[in-house]
Amino acid sequence: MAILETEDLTRRFGAFVAVDRVTLRVEAGEVFGLLGANGAGKTVTIKMLTTLLPPSAGRARIAGLDLRTRAAAVRRVIGYVPQLISADGALTGYENLLVFAKLYDIGRGERAARVAEALGFMELDEVAHKLVREYSGGMIRRLEIAQSMLHRPAVLFLDEPTVGLDPVARATVWEHVERLRREYGTTIVLTTHLMEEAEALCGRVAIMHRGRVTVVGEPDRLKAEVGGAGTTMDDVFARYAEGAIEAGGGYRDTATTRRTARRLG
Repeated sequence: MAILETEDLTRRFGAFVAVDRVTLRVEAGEVFGLLGANGAGKTVTIKMLTTLLPPSAGRARIAGLDLRTRAAAVRRVIGYVPQLISADGALTGYENLLVFAKLYDIGRGERAARVAEALGFMELDEVAHKLVREYSGGMIRRLEIAQSMLHRPAVLFLDEPTVGLDPVARATVWEHVERLRREYGTTIVLTTHLMEEAEALCGRVAIMHRGRVTVVGEPDRLKAEVGGAGTTMDDVFARYAEGAIEAGGGYRDTATTRRTARRLG
């Protein structure tokens, strides 16, 4: 059963088409990846699906709710972790979660239990009362995921969730993302340009290039279609993103990525 569907979803900035007629279907309970180089349209797509940007054209439904006409209701059934840090370094982990619990309008009687559950699930109990500015990059990401899950959303959007993290921290975040899917049944839509991350987490992926979706499928199936034994997701990406690995993004994309990496590092 589809929990997220888009039809010809489009976003223009003046004459520039950032997202061009994207049609997708995400099933309930799956981890779905949007792959592409910086500037491919991944983040703009996510911002539309999280109601941060209105579509210029096309349609989208999340949990049966129309994105255009039921935006407030959509926000109640989704969670979102952006690339840039959303946790407040001047507060403790517990205080950050308490603030988000209030923002999500979780009842006073439930807040403490929800916060404790989130801290335990993300294995942050021991640092709950430390200032977030003292956290490692991986701990910050886990706290941000905990924040986004307090209201138990049906769909969680993660925009480049492990950018700037070292391999150990990245693997820990992967483990917790998979636990969310397995134990809570959360549908997860993530953007990444890391092919290793896509293979580790995603049941299906869509590759974007210049605002368009060029292919959708299971990683193993896409590898088989592109080549024989030894074919990697990097090979698949190179085929369907038309060399976008080498092209990279523009100045703004590069600056954003480096700034996030520096803050998490």
